[in-house]
Amino acid sequence: MPQHVSTLMWIGVAVPAALSVACLIGLARIRRGIRLETARQQSTPRLPGLPLQRGAGPGREFVELTSEEKDAFAGLVRRLGNGR
Repeated sequence: MPQHVSTLMWIGVAVPAALSVACLIGLARIRRGIRLETARQQSTPRLPGLPLQRGAGPGREFVELTSEEKDAFAGLVRRLGNGR
């Protein structure tokens, strides 16, 4: 430590330097938190006119079709496919 610099002057340099480093660390953490929050919001796009849907919907249902129903469905698909 140089002779002409007092202890109070060293404290006057060290304290603001330490506060500056602490502020930079705090701002970096806040910025990272905001970036993570916006990334989380962007990953789930929503339509503003629709209400939030909570929970899962009903379970899937499965019905076995008879051969007549399968034939009727195939005919319907063919008929609708020709219109394009």
